[in-house]
Amino acid sequence: MTNPTPTPKLNDRIALITGGSRGLGKSTAIALAKRGTDVVITFKSAEDEARKVVAEIQALGRKAVALRLDASDSSTYAAFAEALEGALKKTFGRGTFDALVNNAGTAGYSLFPQTTEALFDELYKVHLKAPYFLTQRLLPVLADGGTIVNISSGLARFSFPGSSAYATMKGGLEVMTRYLAKELGPRGINVNTFAPGAIETDFGGGHVRDDKTLNAQIASQTALGRVGLPEDIGPAIANLLAPENHWINGQRIEASGGMIL
Repeated sequence: MTNPTPTPKLNDRIALITGGSRGLGKSTAIALAKRGTDVVITFKSAEDEARKVVAEIQALGRKAVALRLDASDSSTYAAFAEALEGALKKTFGRGTFDALVNNAGTAGYSLFPQTTEALFDELYKVHLKAPYFLTQRLLPVLADGGTIVNISSGLARFSFPGSSAYATMKGGLEVMTRYLAKELGPRGINVNTFAPGAIETDFGGGHVRDDKTLNAQIASQTALGRVGLPEDIGPAIANLLAPENHWINGQRIEASGGMIL
């Protein structure tokens, strides 16, 4: 039996986080930098915010790059992979990276009878097709012994009216995670799902954060008695990416404070 592929030391690692200019992606990027990991983040249109995240990471003594990516457009993946390879060599002096966090996403709320094909297709392209085919495209530059974390949602376990299409995509993503863990295992790559519960961010227009009635309702259904914050999530994802957790594989890990137990 061959020895497992060794993973780089924590301060030698590079993580790629899609949708890293705000919210949970930003929180994860900062948490990783604090743990000594260099970071590549992507953004779709919020270039100024992405640059601020890069500056914050650099202030922590780590290297960082922000690259534009429209996760909903698979025709751009080849060009993105090329840009990533160039950034890896120029900024980090390497040809590979070690950890991929498929985080980019968009909200979409509609009761089942009113859900349109256009909304369904939009959510599909971002939340299921993108993690599948972007990951596939990036496999040649993901190092052996690396790590993939796919960001799902508590809504794949519990149900709130208006999120059927969104949750359906996340359910598919969780199945995909198990298959990737199985198929990428020979390369020493571990793959897990991380599922946040309700979090106070600007996601979906910030309705969990700003709607006090909704916020209180969710808090009353959560064992720890409050709604989650980005600071509850980013460090937890960063911890899951750590080399010492490499034996965790093919799992769904929920961080919801004990929501609807």
